[in-house]
Amino acid sequence: MNGIASAQMRQAGAPYKLIFGVELPRLQNIAKEFTPNHQLAQRLWSENIRESKLLASMLMPLDLFSEELADIWVDEIYTAEVAQVTSMHLFSRLSFAPALAFEWIASEKEMRQLCGYTIIARLLIEGKELNERSLQELKDQMQAVPETASLALRKTIMNIENKISESNEPT
Repeated sequence: MNGIASAQMRQAGAPYKLIFGVELPRLQNIAKEFTPNHQLAQRLWSENIRESKLLASMLMPLDLFSEELADIWVDEIYTAEVAQVTSMHLFSRLSFAPALAFEWIASEKEMRQLCGYTIIARLLIEGKELNERSLQELKDQMQAVPETASLALRKTIMNIENKISESNEPT
């Protein structure tokens, strides 16, 4: 437990019943010690504990994670940190990730949008390319995000815009 980090998160209003303050790299190392396990990931996710949610996203077997379960999990995400980590470690690695991302960026719910844009950012970082139609839809959705959106959402969109600009630069 990192008492200082835990106290800071609690003071910042983190909505968990328990916060250990364990840093993300340490959680990633802990996850490497386990074989992905659906039942364990589900149990961890059901706990209202920051570290349990983060570990759950790292331990869920991809082949057992359905679109329906993705919709349930995304609606149980209450912080940008969990949204971004879950999108990076789980959602972006699913076979149906692109469709999921575009569905979520069109949502009225900001946490779904953040997950959707984070998935797209991750796919672009991994070198995946968008076809012209998808790229235009992405640009339209990004323009529709209000200026009052959270900092996390605005930064994710800015990262996507930068990545798109980089890929359009002549080599």
